[in-house]
Amino acid sequence: MEHVTRIVIIGGGPGGYEAALVAAQLGAEVTVVDCDGLGGASVLTDCVPSKTLIATAEVMTNFDSSYEELGIIVADDTPPLAQAAQVVGVDLGKVNRRVKRLALAQSHDITASVTRAGARVMRGRGRLEPSQAPDGSRKVIVRAVDGTEQTLVADAVLLATGAHPREIPDALPDGERILNWTQVYDLDELPEELIVVGSGVTGAEFAGAYQALGSKVTLVSSRDRVLPGEDPDAAAVLEDVFRRRGMNVMARSRAQAAKRVGDRVEVTLADGRVITGTHCLMAVGSIPNSAEMGLEEAGVRLKESGHIWTDKVSRTSAPGVYAAGDCTGVLALASVAAMQGRIAMYHFLGDAVAPLNLKTVSANVFTDPEIATVGYSQADVDGGKIDARVVKLPLLRNPRAKMQGIRDGFVKIFCRPGTGIVVGGVVVAPRASELIHPISLAVDNNLTVEQIASAFTVYPSLSGSIAEVARQLHTRKTQEEA
Repeated sequence: MEHVTRIVIIGGGPGGYEAALVAAQLGAEVTVVDCDGLGGASVLTDCVPSKTLIATAEVMTNFDSSYEELGIIVADDTPPLAQAAQVVGVDLGKVNRRVKRLALAQSHDITASVTRAGARVMRGRGRLEPSQAPDGSRKVIVRAVDGTEQTLVADAVLLATGAHPREIPDALPDGERILNWTQVYDLDELPEELIVVGSGVTGAEFAGAYQALGSKVTLVSSRDRVLPGEDPDAAAVLEDVFRRRGMNVMARSRAQAAKRVGDRVEVTLADGRVITGTHCLMAVGSIPNSAEMGLEEAGVRLKESGHIWTDKVSRTSAPGVYAAGDCTGVLALASVAAMQGRIAMYHFLGDAVAPLNLKTVSANVFTDPEIATVGYSQADVDGGKIDARVVKLPLLRNPRAKMQGIRDGFVKIFCRPGTGIVVGGVVVAPRASELIHPISLAVDNNLTVEQIASAFTVYPSLSGSIAEVARQLHTRKTQEEA
């Protein structure tokens, strides 16, 4: 009888469930061990919920910032019409109920897909047995919610356990006034004055969203600017927009503590200043879920940060053990987690596989405007990592942007000096997440600026700016050659 390859996947987020689909399709016997529901943090408490909340905020912002310019009249029933007040508000309880409903529905859809593909889903927490059997198989102990344990035998194990919000000892969330990003969806009323601690992607997204929904927001950033890891031009645009809309952005201000004082929260900064608000959202990074799983005893090497070390095909240092997603610390993106998981299964099951190439990853910050990036960055160019020519074109000149009342944003493309091959790009615009795709295709397929410039775009369209930047880079290249 032919041996069926047994795969055990610990964690049901994008890294885990995408791997399960691939492994099942390739004929393996797959078990997914998960304790929270398939989809993981990405679907249940992070990406899907936050982007659903942001979708409501986006409608509010678009209306609030454009209705007057576009000639739309907003009126209530208070005469006279000339003194009419704006009557657009938000019911946060209703918004959050929708958020949770959509997240749960998405999780159920994923579970249905995985089971339909032939994989088995087990509720519980998994840990590795230290030793490997002579035939190369490993044992995974699954502890169910009721405390009972079951042993699974696997020819390969994929660790896809994700991460959880980092906490500051003197600012522990209570779920009511001091919150982490998994707890905000339990709020029934909009925070009147929200202090957001942390100006990375999560902090910036929530700060912008709650500002649009009607909260008075203070963003506490320990760095010189918001989004320190993003393109500096893009971060400058966003910070300018935040301030213009009334957000209090506090740069070079490190929060040390947060405590409740009655119905308010006091946040103490490192320099002794104290700021107050009705609520505080802590967005100070995440910690990998790699503890108490028997990893080091089983030979799985961990980095100092607790992240699981992996190579380009998702292998850990222990034979037959792979890892994917946020627990690896490669890039905290659902798309990267999914790719790592798929690569792991292709590799172990002997299918054709290409190693993970982070230079083709496109990413997006869901602020307003959005910031989308792909390939090499401005920091790479400035730091001499790659020699590239750069052209940046403000959206202000784009005819469609003018029609839609869009004032902020730009398109920036990086290309190689000699060949004109596109190696990276940045788009700052509404729906930049959609506009980055043609640049992603160019980066992934080594297309030249000439090829992008010669492809038709719709007139008028925001994507016309991508072609215009490519034309300028191509013209500059021709001039240099002359």
